[in-house]
Amino acid sequence: MDEKETERRKARLTEICTGLPEATSEPSGHGPHIVYRARKKTFAWYIDNHHGDDRVALWVKVTLDEQEALVGSDPERFYRAPYMGQHGWVAVRLDLPDVDWEEITELVTESYRLLAPKRLVAQLPA
Repeated sequence: MDEKETERRKARLTEICTGLPEATSEPSGHGPHIVYRARKKTFAWYIDNHHGDDRVALWVKVTLDEQEALVGSDPERFYRAPYMGQHGWVAVRLDLPDVDWEEITELVTESYRLLAPKRLVAQLPA
């Protein structure tokens, strides 16, 4: 994936994440990664080349059962997020040819529902 496409995908992800109530994005302070937060609660990460793995991915929180189902359904596209996988974080590769942006939106929203302050979650459509 070329740099222009990487930037386009990063911008699309940022648009999805920051479209949620009071969500912000900022550099993570660890390489070219971006952290997405609702107030001080992190609900998603954009990860680029984590420890030299040459992957571009979105990390989101899901239930452990959903994590297992996602990784089992397509292990090339989904994997347990390093260091955070045991807590239900799953990585979704954004560097593969076809990205399902509807699925990305659903995963980001689910992670937000699990981690954002309840008052903000209440602002989401049912």
